[in-house]
Amino acid sequence: MSTELTEPAEATGEAVPDEQTPATLRARLAHWRGMRTRHPAAARALSWTVTALAAVLVFGALLLPNRVGALEYNRFTRLPVEAILGAVVVLALPRRPRVIVAALCGVLLGALTVLNLLDMGFIEYLGRGFNLILDWGLLDDALAYVEDSMGKATAVGATVGAALLVVLLLAVTALATIRLSNLLARDRQTGTRATLIAGTVWITCSALGLQIDGMPIASDRAGGALKIQARRVQDTLRDEAAFAKEAKADTFGGTPGSQLLPDLRGKDVIFTFIESYGRSAIEDPRIAPGVDRTLDASTEALAKAGFHAKSGWMTSATYGGSSWLGHSTTMSGLWIDNQQRYRTVMSGDHLSLTKAFQKTGHWDTVGIMPGVQKAWPEGSFYGLDKIYDAFQLGYKGPKFSWSTMPDQYALEAFQRLVHGKKRDKPLMSEIILTSSHQPWAPIPKLVDWDELGDGSVFGPIQKAGLDPSDVLTDSARSQQEYGKSVQYSVTSLTQWLERYGTDDTVLVFLGDHQPIARVSGAGASRDVPVSIVAKDPKVLDKIAAWRWTDGLKPAKDAPVWKMSAFRDRFLTAYGSTPHPSKD
Repeated sequence: MSTELTEPAEATGEAVPDEQTPATLRARLAHWRGMRTRHPAAARALSWTVTALAAVLVFGALLLPNRVGALEYNRFTRLPVEAILGAVVVLALPRRPRVIVAALCGVLLGALTVLNLLDMGFIEYLGRGFNLILDWGLLDDALAYVEDSMGKATAVGATVGAALLVVLLLAVTALATIRLSNLLARDRQTGTRATLIAGTVWITCSALGLQIDGMPIASDRAGGALKIQARRVQDTLRDEAAFAKEAKADTFGGTPGSQLLPDLRGKDVIFTFIESYGRSAIEDPRIAPGVDRTLDASTEALAKAGFHAKSGWMTSATYGGSSWLGHSTTMSGLWIDNQQRYRTVMSGDHLSLTKAFQKTGHWDTVGIMPGVQKAWPEGSFYGLDKIYDAFQLGYKGPKFSWSTMPDQYALEAFQRLVHGKKRDKPLMSEIILTSSHQPWAPIPKLVDWDELGDGSVFGPIQKAGLDPSDVLTDSARSQQEYGKSVQYSVTSLTQWLERYGTDDTVLVFLGDHQPIARVSGAGASRDVPVSIVAKDPKVLDKIAAWRWTDGLKPAKDAPVWKMSAFRDRFLTAYGSTPHPSKD
């Protein structure tokens, strides 16, 4: 380090800046304290303003709901019992313990506020609350989604802003509770009297069920929120042990390959998931007209090409996101609705539907995964001999927000790299399409299949599309663009089948989950459509007992299964013999 930086200023003959001397600092503090004497009215007004803001913050945090739709004024016209109990505690304590307890309570209240905000986000997007044990890892996925949709600068800014907000919230709530505790302790007699009155009012309102605009005046919202979080943790720990045992039991786990899927031998079987393709796309009047026209037109076009279809409904294990939970539930026959269950299944040897094809030795198995951009060890669970990820499909065009490439290109790459090549065995493929992933902007447009090339043709289409920010904050527009994206994905898939399907092609396609609540609507079901398409009438005859609807659009009253029922029903329909695995 240079001497200029370490040498005392006095040694150089320079004056020491005033702000660096303790005496000057003390003088400045004394000056500010003197403001109270020189301007008592202004000082009192400032003090009471700060106190009022502290009270608003604390009471607001105690009464804050965990749902965006519940943010109404009547939620904040209540009397929180936690504030009354807190006042009792701080009035009973001497100064130092009181300050410590008040600060800890403030930090806890700030943390609870953060959890309520996380609940709002998770309920809005995934249809469920935040899980303290399982969901921290999903925040990384959310960051990646923001970066892909809005750009790296926005993602970095959002991360820094969120971190600062959390720290600031914890600090400010701690300071607010300390200030209110000091106010109570300053005049214990008045504080005690006010606390007794508030307690009496709370008990009376609770006993009589008094309300303001339909909301009970007596509130225990914060305590209830803590109970909910504690119950989630407890349920998660219990579920982990119970599900590990459940996953070991497998109806077809001991079935030899020779007794799996004999009625599909010689067929090229393709399982395709369409992102966010839910019941709302077919039945919601704000979305359905365009999608229904596409399904009707595609059914007619496929029929002209010799293909016929049957369709039904399945209830997804997830909602709004976490697509991998829907994929794994469908293929495993287990209800996988959280990340812990997913990890348990992926690390075990439960037989997936796709792996059943590999186990027979009669099929080559392949995965087309345009959404996979990093190592994907799950491929072994799915029994895929070869996986083509986002970097192995030869795409040179632009990304469409989160989606790495248009579905039409991914399907054409599948044809070029795999399906169109001569093979010694038939092919079983799992394809995950991504163009209908939120934020549904920009959306690709269909081009001539012969002009797809390396995907550069999509450059002008991507530039002419909507910006994600134009859609994200507008529910009506999100619904409109979501419907268009589903139309695009379904049309890409059915046109591919018309163009490249053979007499031995069997296509199974379904949605992984419903779109987010802002699009599907509050209280929407978790149902998704599922269709099986084939030329060979024997393939569809095998599922006649399922009573599915003819065509690609399932009837409103078509059977609804849990997604976890599909694996066993499919294996059974096509001749597999159950042999339960042994623990």
